[in-house]
Amino acid sequence: MKRKLAIAATALAFLSVGVPTPQAAETPDNTEETYRLLDLFGDVFERVRRDYVEEVGDQELIEAAINGMLTDLDPHSSYLNADNFKDMQVQTRGEFGGLGIEVTMENGLIKVVSPIDDTPAFRAGLQPGDLITHIGDEEVIGLSLQDAVDKMRGPVDTDLTLTIRRDDQEPFEVTLTRAIIEIRSVRSRREGDIGYLRVTSFSNKTFDTLEEAVEQLKEEIGPENVKGWVLDLRNNPGGLLDQAVAVSDAFLESGEIVSTRARDADETQRFNAREGDLTDGKPIVVLINDGSASASEIVAGALQDHRRAIVLGTKSFGKGSVQTIVPLPGHGAMRLTTARYYTPSGRSIQALGIEPDIRVKQAVIEEIDRTFPRRSEATLRGALDLPQNPQEDAVPESEAEDQAVEADGEEEVRPEDYQLTRALDLLRGLALYDGRQG
Repeated sequence: MKRKLAIAATALAFLSVGVPTPQAAETPDNTEETYRLLDLFGDVFERVRRDYVEEVGDQELIEAAINGMLTDLDPHSSYLNADNFKDMQVQTRGEFGGLGIEVTMENGLIKVVSPIDDTPAFRAGLQPGDLITHIGDEEVIGLSLQDAVDKMRGPVDTDLTLTIRRDDQEPFEVTLTRAIIEIRSVRSRREGDIGYLRVTSFSNKTFDTLEEAVEQLKEEIGPENVKGWVLDLRNNPGGLLDQAVAVSDAFLESGEIVSTRARDADETQRFNAREGDLTDGKPIVVLINDGSASASEIVAGALQDHRRAIVLGTKSFGKGSVQTIVPLPGHGAMRLTTARYYTPSGRSIQALGIEPDIRVKQAVIEEIDRTFPRRSEATLRGALDLPQNPQEDAVPESEAEDQAVEADGEEEVRPEDYQLTRALDLLRGLALYDGRQG
């Protein structure tokens, strides 16, 4: 009995490191019940340690118990041993090893939140919503999220086969080669007179890189010639809260960006924008899809609520919870859900996501191959002739079409990206309308 009580007391002390205990729980009755349940834990621990078919170390059992407690709370709370904690710190710095895939747990299976651009998972064609049923030959059911992630990581240049279930398709296998994932969190390019900004994640340097990209594009296009901006947050799984706030602030002059509300009302935090808009108030279209989660939903929600941007695409993932990393000296850390996100208008993102202002599904654009001559007024029998004195600057129809094709060719529009094409058309339409009103 003394040994069991010692185990229970050790477990209680271990779990209490760095975690504030609510005052309401410090009553004699609750304390007595807590120790009774910890005594139960001691009984189970001793029985497994003594009678399990294979010998199991104390540390392995304790860590498994802690991880089970945390992962049972929600899909995003978990225990990080010392190695996992180091990996997490490396990831937030923008570089880590693996497949390049953000995942969560759903009904015992691993669900893809989004693949990261230019990674093995991205190049293999994995999509948001895909379910991973097997990692190698091992079935995922029964594994914790952290166990599954550990199995997907490994030495660089080694292969791993995943079994994928997608919508109503038959399960299929994908073989990926592990690599060092270097996340360049912001990509940018010129789309004619529009600046395109692609934010793939929110790591330590996201805002600084975004600021540099905006300034470079303004210089390249000409500040007075910029018609608008596309902020692409599709398949962005999120990241650091402070970076999401900074990116939102980059496009806002004032007002609340996001609030986080914990169980204790006194711990509510509000983050507000400061004066200064990097884009000088030009129109913005934000692209989102079901792979946009967490921090990317904060940005989309803030710009949408302040009517600073038009959100286009499909409904976002709906991860509206805050995870706090609590270091456990000598034992790694735990990731604990401690609050919920709310947009400036008071909307909760959790399980609801951000609804786009304009719903546009991704589609394939194909040019129609005409097998018959184009009809026009000039082809009709008995059509009137051209005037005797046509204007000198009139351009024949065939030449006008050629010029239009040449003009389109000057821009770097990717015709296969239907959502982006719609966003660019929308911004040019707004610029044309404003120009005519002026």
